[in-house]
Amino acid sequence: MARRDEILAGLDIGTTKVCCVVAEVRDNELEVIGVGSAPSRGLSRGVVVNIENTVEAIKHALYEVETMSGVKVESVYAGIAGSHIKGFNSTGLIAVKNGEVRDVDIQRVVEAARAVPLPADREIVHILPQDFIVDDQDNVRDPLGMSAVRLEAKVHMVTGLASSVQNIMKSCHRSGLHVSDIVLTQIASAESVLTPDEKELGVALFDIGGGTCDIAIYVNGAIRHTAVVPIAGTHITKDVAQGMRTPLQEAEKVKLQHGCARALMVGDDEMIEVSGVGGRPPRRVERRTLAQIIEPRVDELFTLIDSELIRSGFKNLLAAGVVITGGTASLPGIADLAEQILDLPARVGEPAGVGGLVDMVHDPRFATPIGLVLYGSKYRNFGARNRASGDGFFSRISRGMKETFAEFF
Repeated sequence: MARRDEILAGLDIGTTKVCCVVAEVRDNELEVIGVGSAPSRGLSRGVVVNIENTVEAIKHALYEVETMSGVKVESVYAGIAGSHIKGFNSTGLIAVKNGEVRDVDIQRVVEAARAVPLPADREIVHILPQDFIVDDQDNVRDPLGMSAVRLEAKVHMVTGLASSVQNIMKSCHRSGLHVSDIVLTQIASAESVLTPDEKELGVALFDIGGGTCDIAIYVNGAIRHTAVVPIAGTHITKDVAQGMRTPLQEAEKVKLQHGCARALMVGDDEMIEVSGVGGRPPRRVERRTLAQIIEPRVDELFTLIDSELIRSGFKNLLAAGVVITGGTASLPGIADLAEQILDLPARVGEPAGVGGLVDMVHDPRFATPIGLVLYGSKYRNFGARNRASGDGFFSRISRGMKETFAEFF
């Protein structure tokens, strides 16, 4: 039997589904040994709005994954998303005391970069160093041991509403789980779908879930921008329900089975059957009609994304284009439509980097939970954030900057 510290679990608490993946570390490789999911009815736009419903969904997903894996899940890496998430860049500058950059200097400069005023209702979720400037030498990844008089750090800070973070924690705790760490959804997904070359060249990741589309931009190997667009899969489902005059549950099924993001890709003679409302008999309609309902909403989503890319100032640096993941990324034609609107190369990102039950998780829907266990595998030796007691990220710095700096790079 595997030791407890060789088992990792990722819990994606989404707007439409809760998904848990359990993996075992074998010879420094991750082997997926269990997958569980359940419909989610306790969240809206990624934010917990009903604790009881969220706990019920988590417990159902846990039951499935524990039954499949034969492992009792006690701790998880939990994802967080939602329109309350805000990201921004910050810088810090210090004088190097002894002429050589040491751990304590890196600690001080990152502390200086995070010393920005935050509203009382917001909490730091991540502080992600981008690069350092040593005297006049910029784009330094690791300044440790370098001779210097002045050290500057550039970081990307991600914050969220403290109440939303605590509600995620509370839902997990009431489900009998310890939270090893809370991880931003798009950072987790990036672990599973982006390649190192894409991050170096410049790439934008779009994680299109049920309630929101979460954006992360990487340039020169570091995250430069994060954002949230409040349009995603549930909006498409509602459009289908109204346009096809069918219940929401049936609209979701029709979207998944027959949906297409580009009407031109659908043949004129393709027909589908759609259930009626209130006991009315099913109707046969053209599949192209369904695509004509879906395409305008996806077009609107990518138009808003394009505005965000331009606003970020990084659109012209995305040499590797864009990667689309999340449940909505499974719509046929979505990458073609993205290329047309964004004028950038696009691909659909499916999770990689794990073994075991690969066939079950080789789907954009599992990008976040697979990314969470990959994240946990990389950083599990560096300690966890003590959010339960209200301590933030920098409570760990006192344990030694070596650990924290290794986590960043």
